[in-house]
Amino acid sequence: MALPGKSENPAPLLAALRREQANRTPIWFMRQAGRYLPEYRALRAKAGSFLDLCLAPELAAEATLQPLRRYDLDAAIIFSDILLIPYALGQTLSFVEGDGPRLDPPLRSDLKRLCKPAAFDRLEPTIEAIGRVRRELSADKALIGFAGAPWTIATYMMAGEASADPSSLRMRFYEDRGFLTELMEILIETTSRYLIAQVEAGADVLQLFDSWAGGLPEDALAALSLKPMRKIAAAVKAKRPSIPIIFFPKGVGAAAESYARLPECDAISIDQAMPWEWARAHLSPHAVVQGGLDPLLVVHGGEAMEESAQRLTKTFAGVPYVFNLGHGLPPETPPDNVARLIEIVRRACEACEA
Repeated sequence: MALPGKSENPAPLLAALRREQANRTPIWFMRQAGRYLPEYRALRAKAGSFLDLCLAPELAAEATLQPLRRYDLDAAIIFSDILLIPYALGQTLSFVEGDGPRLDPPLRSDLKRLCKPAAFDRLEPTIEAIGRVRRELSADKALIGFAGAPWTIATYMMAGEASADPSSLRMRFYEDRGFLTELMEILIETTSRYLIAQVEAGADVLQLFDSWAGGLPEDALAALSLKPMRKIAAAVKAKRPSIPIIFFPKGVGAAAESYARLPECDAISIDQAMPWEWARAHLSPHAVVQGGLDPLLVVHGGEAMEESAQRLTKTFAGVPYVFNLGHGLPPETPPDNVARLIEIVRRACEACEA
């Protein structure tokens, strides 16, 4: 059964990303399915663990749909995790409550042990979940697939866990560039195939998260983040030319313009540290801008959240823009604040269009 609000109109997110006339500014949130929702917490308890939830297609589909049942959002993003790629390649993946992910053993120089031929067996649950969600969504709701960019995934694979300073792992770039280059190529190939499979299963939009791109110097940023992301996007578009792709190189500052200028980049997501006026002037001419609001403002709520949301919306009035946050919704976010934020953005967009 389709979600309420079925319409023959195209999804606003797709219209915005294609720079077409949209009937409203689209809204979705990173981590819109998560621990801040009581219905998600109940589903997580039923699954037994976070990884079990990701790998159960029926439950992952339900987690994906929960925010759209609660809120007036324009897109669902498939419930999964970026670390399913190293899991598929043979590292043991676990999530320690309160302490984050673990990948065993940490990857040092033994690339031959990565099980590339069997990689997709472990990714099939996500592909199945995408198909389930697409069948449930109405035509005016977009479905977003995603993956982690190679550099971010490599930092976890090499450290075996979340690192306090992921950019310090760039030492491998100087000490053993051959190893890192080979690892990048493995991740480019695997991620490209994974994203193409997501599109074939029903994803309408793709987002590449490079959460740890910030902190890389210019030459390393180009080699480890920008070029691998471009290769992945080009491989996807070679198979599916019309699929919109959003890049999220978090924390790269003014270097974001280099990503936005790539022909394969349809949209670029900005974090909360990115000046909005600068993004409007330097990014919007090349790619659709998405995001920018501090997630902690949604935790705080009240006038500060409302004023910032109105100002952000006004900043991008007149150009294609996707309302989102500078990163994901924190677990402590009050659900009512999310509802209020959506209401404020809808009103602000109507005022800008009037």
